Amino acid sequence: MPVAIVTGASRGLGLALARGLSARGWDLVLDARSPEPLRAAARGLPGSGEVVPVPGDVTDAAHRAGLVAAARGLGGVDLLVNNASALGAAPLVPLAELAAAGLREALETNVVAPAELTRAALPALRAAGAGAVLNVTSDAAVEAYSTWGGYGASKAALERWSAVLAVEEPAVRVWWVDPGDLRTALYAAACPDDPGAAARPEPGSVVPSLLRLVDAGAPSGRYTASALAGAV
Repeated sequence: MPVAIVTGASRGLGLALARGLSARGWDLVLDARSPEPLRAAARGLPGSGEVVPVPGDVTDAAHRAGLVAAARGLGGVDLLVNNASALGAAPLVPLAELAAAGLREALETNVVAPAELTRAALPALRAAGAGAVLNVTSDAAVEAYSTWGGYGASKAALERWSAVLAVEEPAVRVWWVDPGDLRTALYAAACPDDPGAAARPEPGSVVPSLLRLVDAGAPSGRYTASALAGAV
């Protein structure tokens, strides 16, 4: 069975994608910071494949090594999903009010951690023959939204890093994907007073689009879930 590592998998898009992969028979290594919600998520997956929950913080090098080791124990790494994210401030604030510590948190979680986890997994991804990295990004990486500067800057950096990795690693597919506006805990923390938050789509609504990338063996590049859905 193919093996995927999914970060930020105890809720939201990470959990929804884990469910989609599990239903297709994938073996999974799941990451999240809170142990019990992660274990509960792992127990609730629909498939019969192996599921290894590995609680920890993706900014910790030892934890990242543990994720890759767990995947190797299942046979390798066919797909790495870098989904875990940090806002830097919750609720979001203008750049003039964004503390250096918050900006560092966003950069460490959204750029450095995915880069280092990918580096650790690269030998296994290369060996897989059709290994792929899916980096979850945002329209805040390309649009200037008030209060989203720190988070958007981190996602913009992740996108540029992804594009260069795709050039340097032609044998590994690298996808950086904007899933669109979703009803997630991350967004609720970012904008708790948004009256339209409840009308946002559930994270599971974009999973078929993400799985389409995997099914098609799509070339490396930037994708949006809405465009992938419209391509059907």
